[in-house]
Amino acid sequence: MRIVVVGAEGDIGKAVCSELGFRHEIIKAGRSSGDIQVDIANRASVDAMYARCAKVDAVISTAGNVHFGSLGEYTEETFMLGLRHKVMGQVNLVLAGLAVVSDGGSFTLTSGVLDRDPIRMGTGAATANGALRGFVLGAAIEMPRGLRINAVSPGLLDVSVPRYGEWFPGHEPVSSKRVGLAYAKSVEGAITGKVIIVE
Repeated sequence: MRIVVVGAEGDIGKAVCSELGFRHEIIKAGRSSGDIQVDIANRASVDAMYARCAKVDAVISTAGNVHFGSLGEYTEETFMLGLRHKVMGQVNLVLAGLAVVSDGGSFTLTSGVLDRDPIRMGTGAATANGALRGFVLGAAIEMPRGLRINAVSPGLLDVSVPRYGEWFPGHEPVSSKRVGLAYAKSVEGAITGKVIIVE
């Protein structure tokens, strides 16, 4: 398969590329790195990415910024960061890709642990993750041409602990290998409309 991985240079993206790169052709995309640069919050940028990719069999998104801060500090704008980037950015990848991805292909989005196991300062991420779950469930029943859509919802990755571990007290890190396998399950398997939890 020819697979676009958006956010390929992040911790999750690297786990995805490590797992799938031996079996498939990977096109790495990112805001400032990779084979193709794309701003997923900008629909025109997403359209341009697909135009450069030509034939695509699967799209994986591990991208999307959110704001972390105490609830009292949040403003409409800081909430909108996560909704615009993590939610609408990934939604843009699906909407723009509906006519591009091959028959029977797939989209795999990324949510995360915080909508089911919250942490202080993580309300924005929890909100975005919950919205993505709703989008995947709703979109799955309307996908054309045998296309599939799922989301992977990992806990804190082992490789991310040095940077983010102090934000996640009591959370047991998950292995990057298991996270990569979850994306393989979505791309190479047959399920659709599922949130694949890795914890």
